[in-house]
Amino acid sequence: MLQFASCLKKEIDAKIEQIECSEIGMITKSLEASRMLTEAFNQLKAFIVSYNFQNEEEEILFFKDTKPRLCSRLIYYRKVYNIEMNRPAGIDKQREYLNEIVDGINRYNAKRLDFIRYYRSCSSHLDTLYFLRGKTDTEQYLEAFDYEFDPKFTTNCDFKVAKILANDMLSAYLMHDMELLNDNGVNGSFGFPATKLTWKGSKTELQEQILSWDSAGTFGDVPLTHLYNYIQNIFNIQLDSNLSRSFGELKIRLSPTPFLDKLKEALLRRMGRK
Repeated sequence: MLQFASCLKKEIDAKIEQIECSEIGMITKSLEASRMLTEAFNQLKAFIVSYNFQNEEEEILFFKDTKPRLCSRLIYYRKVYNIEMNRPAGIDKQREYLNEIVDGINRYNAKRLDFIRYYRSCSSHLDTLYFLRGKTDTEQYLEAFDYEFDPKFTTNCDFKVAKILANDMLSAYLMHDMELLNDNGVNGSFGFPATKLTWKGSKTELQEQILSWDSAGTFGDVPLTHLYNYIQNIFNIQLDSNLSRSFGELKIRLSPTPFLDKLKEALLRRMGRK
């Protein structure tokens, strides 16, 4: 299962990067990404429906992590497409429009705080109820896509996790859009390019940088999850959503801050001090 999911993810990542780096508008980008992700989602479903999980742990991993990661991107691009298709004219109306969407995300999250805390804290004591098939809770189950009522491919909360992750990405997208509008709607006074810049370093390097910013409070009192997703959106990259695991991996490295050390060396060389 992991090998199939890993290969599919690599294929998706490459196609998303190609779409995001193209010169086409956001409506076309989100539509193309949605179509590609729908096809990938159906491939994953076809594989899992005929697959026998080795144990409960593997099944929980799939429905708690693997499936929601893919599904969240599909939800995200569908939402972006609808947002852009229905975006009104005029800066003030757009501000109001985007604020209403943000308010909707906040209301969704507020109604699900207990589950969000459970998921964000990497808790696992309820995983057998939330992420194993055949334990259907009607209230949870009806939150999924209409066409996703296949009991072989659905658990109580896998869609809820996907929606939370999608909302994180969507919040970052909306924050960026509103910043541009606050700069009078002209691609921002900071000269943001029409096409997003793509991070060319490794994902581990970017995670190290984000954690250092958060540790120093560089962006003020901003939750790490918000900063994490904002940076992913700005730099057009998908990082590991398990922040605790990412931080744990950084801590146990022999050299704890290789990327920050590399940046320091590069700057000192530029200054002629190395």
